[in-house]
Amino acid sequence: MLDLDQQLVVITGASRGLGAALARAFGREGARVVVNYYQSRDRAEALSAEIGARALAVQADVRSAEAVTAMVRTAADHFDRPVTTAVHNALVDYRFDAEARETVDTIHWDDYHAQLEGSVQGALHLLKACLPGMRTMETGRFIGIGSNLVQDPAVPYHDYTTGKAALLGFVRNVAQELGGEGITANLVSGGLLDRTDASAATSDAVFDIIKQNTPRGTVTTPQEVADAVLFFASPWARAVTGQTLIVDGGLVMQ
Repeated sequence: MLDLDQQLVVITGASRGLGAALARAFGREGARVVVNYYQSRDRAEALSAEIGARALAVQADVRSAEAVTAMVRTAADHFDRPVTTAVHNALVDYRFDAEARETVDTIHWDDYHAQLEGSVQGALHLLKACLPGMRTMETGRFIGIGSNLVQDPAVPYHDYTTGKAALLGFVRNVAQELGGEGITANLVSGGLLDRTDASAATSDAVFDIIKQNTPRGTVTTPQEVADAVLFFASPWARAVTGQTLIVDGGLVMQ
């Protein structure tokens, strides 16, 4: 088990939105942080500079095993230590727009396939790239970013929610298989976040509905979700694996 300030953390899709909040949170706690990006190079490099010498921006498409492996190798070489914490946050080509979403009548398998590639294929590539280093250190943390829509599909984003449900299955199998090696796997599931690029198309009316139906009367922020991810990465969560923590202010209760 490593304290946060001893960890090398790779965060996929970290150049903006929740990913950027995750990078800042780990940086604040003294971790070494890899700010992964796919296309947003300027944003990733600016964020890395903001965090400081403990951050490094690295390009990789999570759908490419070779690119992810190269990213993890670059991180280990740069910081002279293995990656021990992997946070899979990348979201492939998706915007939350309740009015313009695909319905069961219009959606195609290609839409599902795209989200499964991002959610599950990306998670698999990231974990497999990091496993050798985790095993060397005899400790590891894999944390996926899920969605409370899996538990309560208030807006039926068919492809997105199915991808996140599949990620939950992936996490539970990893937890079962790798627990004996000191490697945990968990999921942090937020709701609609206030406010990110992905939720920019969401109307104010939808945000108001969430506020009215949430016990706190607020919409969850990326920073609040990031704090929950820090818990799973920390030694405090050493006995927690295969779990989903819903961070949405109580909108979905289980």
